[in-house]
Amino acid sequence: MTTGGTTKADWYPDCAMVLAAGLGTRMRPLTDTLPKPLVSLDGRPLLDHVLDRIAASGIPRAVVNVHYLATKIEQHLASRTTPALVISDERDALLDTGGGVVRALPLLGPKPFLVHNSDSVWIEHGTSNIARLAKAWDGARMDALLLLARKSTSLGYEGKGDFELDVDGRVRRRKENAESDYVFTGVSIAHPRLLEGMPQGAFSLNRPWDDAIRRGRLFGIVLDGIWMHVGTPDAVDDAERLIARERANATRSLEG
Repeated sequence: MTTGGTTKADWYPDCAMVLAAGLGTRMRPLTDTLPKPLVSLDGRPLLDHVLDRIAASGIPRAVVNVHYLATKIEQHLASRTTPALVISDERDALLDTGGGVVRALPLLGPKPFLVHNSDSVWIEHGTSNIARLAKAWDGARMDALLLLARKSTSLGYEGKGDFELDVDGRVRRRKENAESDYVFTGVSIAHPRLLEGMPQGAFSLNRPWDDAIRRGRLFGIVLDGIWMHVGTPDAVDDAERLIARERANATRSLEG
């Protein structure tokens, strides 16, 4: 089985797209003078949590897009060596998630790549979820593969959910005015063909995802761990308390 020139068994992403260009308005006042990716969680900027996880998963290179307070992000990243970083500059226009990926496509290359929101964090319960996502990727059937979290076990999420999963792993939107079991974590694998025919301006990734749903080519897997919806200052505090509690529980387990 092939995944765009490689077999399913040996394919692994060699590049990640980190979405770091948003305004972070819900995180104010923390983001009045600081871009949201640099807001601290458990002593480290959110962006470092993401890049450290990408590096630990074995992906060697990442493209980071910038817009709001872009210079601060560039200065922060200047000292990082892993993963190898390239900046996709969006200072001229805010492009949303889809438009940001389209602009970065020449930097991402022709193969499937990881897409990772710069504020998506979770507590891992087993094997790397990025590695699990890569293992589940099947380019013969998929244009995108989403990492979903169970709404019932996510921290700080109070919405109605985003998607449902069919038994074969295909993703469906929740019905209008209904509840669904899963929420999107902000992490996915995408093939460049997902963006074929998309405009150069601002648009959400929801647009090509809906096209992929109609073609039966949008899939998902469920995160093994606790996803944290870190969207407000209060959510940061809640996430830090959970991280501290999980760390203490792990220490007690090792000691006894």
